[in-house]
Amino acid sequence: MKTAFLYAGQGSQHKGMGKDLYDEFEEFREVFDSAELDFDLKKVCFEDPDEQISITKYTQPCMVAFATGVTAILNKKGIRPDIMAGLSLGEYSALSAAGVWDAKQTISLVAFRGEAMTRSAEGVDAAMNAIIGMDRETLQECVDEAAGSGVVSICNDNCPGQIVIGGEKAAVDEAARIAKEKGAKRCMPLNVSGPFHTKFMDRAADELREKFKETEFGKETIPVVFNYIGRERNENETIQELLEAQVKNGVMMTSTLKYMLDKGVRRFVEIGPGKALTGFVKKTAKAMGIEDVVFFNVETVEDINNLVENW
Repeated sequence: MKTAFLYAGQGSQHKGMGKDLYDEFEEFREVFDSAELDFDLKKVCFEDPDEQISITKYTQPCMVAFATGVTAILNKKGIRPDIMAGLSLGEYSALSAAGVWDAKQTISLVAFRGEAMTRSAEGVDAAMNAIIGMDRETLQECVDEAAGSGVVSICNDNCPGQIVIGGEKAAVDEAARIAKEKGAKRCMPLNVSGPFHTKFMDRAADELREKFKETEFGKETIPVVFNYIGRERNENETIQELLEAQVKNGVMMTSTLKYMLDKGVRRFVEIGPGKALTGFVKKTAKAMGIEDVVFFNVETVEDINNLVENW
């Protein structure tokens, strides 16, 4: 059975994540203890006394430290995938798991990314909204109609029937209003701190481009499906270029999951926290008429043990 690892993105973080894994597994401790950051990683993840974990500059290194720590545990236990992907930030965890960077490098790189995205979002009255029960073409019409109110675009195509729009709040609200009129089942405002995966992230993309010039990139040892293109890269596409494009363009998660399912992947391991990506896979598989899919979510020691027992 072909297996995919899916790495969660920003939004599923929570206080206490990883504490039991840190106490139980040496591999996880090594990842956390090796991180070089300007804040106490363990304190923010495990205790979060100042409610920092949902602030982008903290969220991103916390999430990636968690993900790379879990990957280290699974690797030690001989559990490896045939292919991988991640949602936005999670793409960095997938690339780390594929051997492009080690855990320490990856955590440092996403710490820079989080700060760059924060700078890029400064001064923007931003919003993001999940539109439920509408196809992409119709939603694009809604977005186009709302353009007179400001900048708004599709920023996450998560799965059939769930697409996220983002940009300036007035324009996002107007696009959501039009979407409801045109038949969307629900329009759900998201708790975000910036207009991610929109043109407002141009500055972040520029900063990442410069950062990548001084960053060493290894070659993927396991295939990675990239957010920006919804497939594996070809020899003319570089990781650097795809990551620059990713931060300021929409995430093609539906295409990513269809690509994996078309490749014969039937076992998905979501490396959390959270189960959002599992829900995306279920909806995508259902839309494709595929029923024989197995899911595992890995967030706790119990989840690790369950995966090992059923591998």
